[in-house]
Amino acid sequence: MTGEEVTVVIPNYNGKQLLKNCIRTLERQTVRDFTLLVIDNGSTDGSTELSSDILSMEMVCLPENRGFCGAVNIGLAKAATPYVLLLNNDTEAQETFVEEMLLAIRKHADACSCSACMIDYRARTRIDNAGDLYTLLGWAVARGKGRPIEAYQKECRIFSACGGASIFDMRAVQAVGGLDEAHFAYLEDVDWGYRARVLGYRSYYAPRARVYHVGSATTGTRYNDKKVYLAARNSIYVIFKNMPFLQWLINLPFLSVGIMVKLAFFVKKGFGGEYARGIKDGLCGLKTLKKAPFRFKNIPNYCAIEAEMILNIGRILLHR
Repeated sequence: MTGEEVTVVIPNYNGKQLLKNCIRTLERQTVRDFTLLVIDNGSTDGSTELSSDILSMEMVCLPENRGFCGAVNIGLAKAATPYVLLLNNDTEAQETFVEEMLLAIRKHADACSCSACMIDYRARTRIDNAGDLYTLLGWAVARGKGRPIEAYQKECRIFSACGGASIFDMRAVQAVGGLDEAHFAYLEDVDWGYRARVLGYRSYYAPRARVYHVGSATTGTRYNDKKVYLAARNSIYVIFKNMPFLQWLINLPFLSVGIMVKLAFFVKKGFGGEYARGIKDGLCGLKTLKKAPFRFKNIPNYCAIEAEMILNIGRILLHR
C-alpha cells in the first residue's frame, strides 16, 4: 500500500481497559500506514489518557456522550482518506485485519462497505457476527451468531455491514450521508445499509478479516433495559424511514407479526415493558425523523430489497 488509504475510527465511552487492548492489537497490524482516530464520548475513567507510540493516533474528547452515531459521524467528518474502518473498543484485531479489510473493499466496484468476521471473544471457535441480515419481519439479525467459524469461510453479499468491525468507501458515505444520530446506538448500521441499498450499493462479508468481539461491553449484558428499549425504538425508525408507503403497507402484516413475536420473547426475558415502550416511542417519534427520499428510478432497488428481506428469513432458518 502506498500512501495512507484508511482511517480507523473507534468510538469509546468509559472503556479504558478494553480500548487499551484494542489499540495494542492495532499496533501489531501487518499494515500500519493508517490514522487511528478515537472519538471519546465524555469518558470519566481515564480513557482519554491513552496513546500510542507506534501508530499515528488522535484522541477527540467530547464533553458529553453523543452515542455511537454521534461519535462515528465526527470520525467520518474528520477522516481524509478514501476508506474509513469502524471498530468497537471491545475488539481484538488479528494481525492481518486492516490489510484484509482493504483488500475486501477494493475487490468490489459496487461495494459501499464490507463487514469483518467477528468472532466470540469467549468462545473463539464461534461466530459473533458475519454481517447483518434484515428480514420481512422487521428483524435485524447478526448472521451466524453462535455458529462454528468453519461454516462462514466464504465471501458473500450481506444486507449491511455491522458497525462493530467494518470498512466504508467514503464516496458512498458522501452519497448516502452519515449515521442517523436519532438512533443514538443500535440498528444505525442497518439503517445506513438500507439507505445505501436503495441507491444501488452493495455490502459484502469479508471472512479473512477477523476480530474477537467481547460484545455488550458498554451496556453490560446481552439484554438490558437500555439496549432492549433502543433496539425496539430504532427498529420502528428503520421501517418507516426507509420503506415507501406502498412497501410498508404490503409488509404491514409481517412486520406486525414480527413485533408481537419479539414482544412475547422479551416478556419471557423480563423486558416486555421496555420493548413495548421502545415501540411506542418509535411510533411517536416518527414525525421528527428525516425520511429517505423516494425516487422512481430506485424502484428496481426497492424490489431487490423486498426480495432479499423474504429470502433472509430462509437464510436465517438454514444458517446461511
